[in-house]
Amino acid sequence: MAREGNLPSQEYLLLDYVQRLERHREGRRAVHVHLSRLKPQNRREHHVRIAINTIEEFVQAYEGQIFLLGNNDIIFVTKGATLPQLDEAVMRLKYLFSEDPLTMHDPEDEAGHGRFATLYNIEGQYHRFQELCESVFEEERQRQKRLQKMAEQTGDTVEDSRRPLSPEQLGKLEQFLERADLSSVFRRQAICAVAENSPPKPIFNELFISIIDLARTVLPEVNLAANRWLFQHLTQTLDRRVLKMLTRADDSSLHSSFSINVNVATLLAPEFLDFDNSLRMGGRGTLVVELQLIDILADFQGYLFARDFVREKGYRICIDGVSDDLIPFIDRQRLSADLVKLNASQVFDQGGDPERREDIAKQVERVGRGRIILARCDNEAMVKTGQGMGITMFQGRHLDSVLQQLSRSRNPPPPKVQRSGR
Repeated sequence: MAREGNLPSQEYLLLDYVQRLERHREGRRAVHVHLSRLKPQNRREHHVRIAINTIEEFVQAYEGQIFLLGNNDIIFVTKGATLPQLDEAVMRLKYLFSEDPLTMHDPEDEAGHGRFATLYNIEGQYHRFQELCESVFEEERQRQKRLQKMAEQTGDTVEDSRRPLSPEQLGKLEQFLERADLSSVFRRQAICAVAENSPPKPIFNELFISIIDLARTVLPEVNLAANRWLFQHLTQTLDRRVLKMLTRADDSSLHSSFSINVNVATLLAPEFLDFDNSLRMGGRGTLVVELQLIDILADFQGYLFARDFVREKGYRICIDGVSDDLIPFIDRQRLSADLVKLNASQVFDQGGDPERREDIAKQVERVGRGRIILARCDNEAMVKTGQGMGITMFQGRHLDSVLQQLSRSRNPPPPKVQRSGR
């Protein structure tokens, strides 16, 4: 259902997790373990792996998650763990690195763990912790940009060390998905209209299962997307599960103004017919069906049949998975598509090639400025570049962050009641 291309970093997943915690802070605490400050010989891969194994059972027992950052720091979040329990967990980690100067006793830090670890009470320090997560996300983004430039200069490629998905694992995973509660990996992301110098205005939400979070939860050592055909089979299973979830949903916000990203074959499956029958009268006109370009090209005749079927019912169609290299080949009129989702790349970021941007702007004009959604906008610069091309609809991490800030400003937390000293 989700069709993420490159796997996002742990920093990205951490920031996403923290943003979803904003309304669920009660009893949650976080620990930032600064393994990056250890001597290089003490933070090799096997050291970090042992450190994670040491706290993994404890974190799981308290409904938490562990994030391993690109600099080898560890951040873990728990719910309901007491300070003495967290202190004990950190002490176990310090014991592993007891020979390193970082873990030596600091007489000026009787109350904490010195430079080795920082603790956060998310309930009372949420915004401070969120700022940390935003900072480490931006640092990792800049690091990846440097690595990308170095790779382009040297002709190197970065290999994925995870194993590809096997048919046996796919079978077991599909059995798991048939009975699993997928609410923890069910996501919504707003597509927004953004006028110049105005705040974003949500138009509709994309609903999807995050394959990234699913993989991290179920098969973290496996690259689910390495085998194209097995991966497509997996997404068809996820399509059916999401359609069942939407068919049974009690949430009124899931009855209109949203998009679902599905395979072409899914549109002709019984689950889609059940979903269609569950919709309220007139609801189809507010719904968008997103179809991957590569899926369309793999079975163009099947697409034409499915397209006519859903358009007859009133759904709108969006062509997803379009890069700036592929947009010259998009004939929206021939595809009879209402929208095209273009993925923002580095050329949209600060310092992007001006000539390349001009070429993309011409393609945007040809396809239709008002018909394009610029997706994967990670920062304001990407939105500004898109606006300069005449694009008015945007989606991505930056928009999520702005909407969250607007929500906080409109709904500030109630003031604390000061008790009288009498």
